Amino acid sequence: MSKKLIVVVGAGPGVGNNVAKKFGANNFRAVLISRNQDALDQYVKELSSEGIETYALAADVASSASLTAAFEQIKNNYGSPDVLVYNAAVLKSGQPTSLTAESLVSHYQVDVAGALHCALQVIPDQVAQKAGTILFTGGGFALRPSANYAALSIGKAALRTLAFTLAEELKPQGVFVGTVTIAGIVAPGTHFAPELIAEKYWELYEKREEHEIVYS
Repeated sequence: MSKKLIVVVGAGPGVGNNVAKKFGANNFRAVLISRNQDALDQYVKELSSEGIETYALAADVASSASLTAAFEQIKNNYGSPDVLVYNAAVLKSGQPTSLTAESLVSHYQVDVAGALHCALQVIPDQVAQKAGTILFTGGGFALRPSANYAALSIGKAALRTLAFTLAEELKPQGVFVGTVTIAGIVAPGTHFAPELIAEKYWELYEKREEHEIVYS
């Protein structure tokens, strides 16, 4: 049986790559997307050393055109993604009054609009196949917003709403949408170790029941 394909947008040494490893260990090929090609080359080397068929594309999640081009390449070179994981966010502190309308929109572009744009790249094929999964990396600020992380709190709340509304729309068409709401600071060797969190993405994919897992 041919391997399925997972695309991780916002690849990195934490949650993103560990999700790719978890799916890769379960007969998936992986495509990693982030801005830094040098880092991506290291990630591909690392995952490939574990026997995971891994590819990478550099793209800027703040640019819809960059994401569109990346997904066109993915489809042409590797096929239609069976699973999309959106793991990108602007992790920057700042109180509400430190924001401007323009800076909030720039955060929102990465935290939420980029997620929607990536989803829109895979939804048509997933709907046509009546199969597919879209998973978002949420955050505890969606449930308990912080004044010190105002833009991120707003973004994670909006991303959570995007996940639930997409789930409602796409469920009748065979596409599952879910979010892992990480209510803590990701850190190796703790309860919030990325490999432990990655298990929850697999759980959502496998069970396809609840649309949110709050990891706390």
